[in-house]
Amino acid sequence: MENKQIRTLLSLVPVVLLIALLAVVIRVFGTDALSGGSQMVLLITAGVCGVIAVKCFHVRWSIMEDEINRSIGSVGSAIVILLLIGVLSGTWTVSGIVPTLIYYGMQIISPHVFLISSCIISGVVSVMTGSSWTTVATIGIALMGIGRAEGFSDGWIAGAIISGAYFGDKMSPLSDTTVLASSLVGTPLFKHIQYMMITTVPSVVIALTVFLVAGFFIVPEQGVSVEVYTTALSSKYNLTPWLLLVPVATGWMIYRKWSAIVVLFASSVLAIVVAVIFQPHVLAEVIGAHDTSVQTLFKASMLSGFGSTAVHTGNKAVDMLLATRGMAGMLNTVWLILCAISFGGILKASGMLNYIVALIIPLTRTRVGLIASTIVSGVFFNTTTADQYLSIMLGSSMFKDIYRREGYEPRLLSRTIEDGSTVTSVLIPWSTCGMTQSTVLNVSTFTYLPYCVFNYVSPLMSIFVAAIGYKIIRNRQQTD
Repeated sequence: MENKQIRTLLSLVPVVLLIALLAVVIRVFGTDALSGGSQMVLLITAGVCGVIAVKCFHVRWSIMEDEINRSIGSVGSAIVILLLIGVLSGTWTVSGIVPTLIYYGMQIISPHVFLISSCIISGVVSVMTGSSWTTVATIGIALMGIGRAEGFSDGWIAGAIISGAYFGDKMSPLSDTTVLASSLVGTPLFKHIQYMMITTVPSVVIALTVFLVAGFFIVPEQGVSVEVYTTALSSKYNLTPWLLLVPVATGWMIYRKWSAIVVLFASSVLAIVVAVIFQPHVLAEVIGAHDTSVQTLFKASMLSGFGSTAVHTGNKAVDMLLATRGMAGMLNTVWLILCAISFGGILKASGMLNYIVALIIPLTRTRVGLIASTIVSGVFFNTTTADQYLSIMLGSSMFKDIYRREGYEPRLLSRTIEDGSTVTSVLIPWSTCGMTQSTVLNVSTFTYLPYCVFNYVSPLMSIFVAAIGYKIIRNRQQTD
């Protein structure tokens, strides 16, 4: 057997081991697999990958360690954003902002159109913000509360929210993934967005249709009645439209294109201010105090940002909704990201990733094969590197010359990379996106995965459009 074939087989060992061990961990630990088991699997496979790299590929450990450091550094700001999302989630709930959104939302949104409304609302907010993470962490939490109160399963609710959020993230000119994909390939931003509409619009129409039909034909589980829910919220919180000034201010900061870190931090501070003004009794309750002294309000405000809080309304379902975990609730996510990035860094630095990728190159000789290979590679990179940005960067560098050699326009590659990398990242439990949305919504990735209609229809639509050849232009002079 040739040396190249041996190295290819050796490169597949860590990936196969990863999949096998994850399957065992998921079966043994169930929904708790992401609380430690999956992290251990990633470290074990990273270790195996490192041993193979040193012994068989003769790669120095220092090179792999440098790549791990570089990869972790590249997601440093994302980790800070994660922690701030935890702060935002806690402060917005304790301050009464999320309860107010739920209170008014339950009285406006009909149960029959709740799922499609959630998808549309999330989509609009995400287009405006350019961030699926911010969308899910703000309006997504409120929509989860409304959906649970109306009796819908967590999977359907989260699926609708995530479908809308990732549609907006993909199509917004403010989205970092959209800007990254277009710039790496060399496609003008708005030309890239316009071309994405060919696959994205049909995909979101299908998703909206599914959620509309589901709203009318799926019988929700017995939930808490609207009256019981609104009574429980209003009895505990001082609900007032003034609280909505914080989401409005947040929207203004996003419109002004402030940094995500600045927006999340400023919004959290504003939430603490309104909590002190409108909900001092709630702040006292979360630390078990019987007074509203300055010390009590300070301690409770800090706790709402970094720790677990609970508010008791007398209704178990409402109490579960109002329970928050703050920054501490995001630590499992950070832990998972660090382990996943370590595995991806070793896989890349050792050269194993190149051997694995080489296996799909022969499939790129036809138009459909090329598009399908790009899509599958995006999913594969999301799985192995656990980061959509790395997936986009690896996909663009890997296929850029192939698309040019075959005479295809750069915009076809930039669109296909987004169809394969951006929208599927949230479906991988150990990826930054999958773990983040699972943690923020408090719904297991495996629970919402079947219901993220847009996220798996979008890559399939990309392959379908390639099969019919709609608006796919090929310059045959460049194929020589």
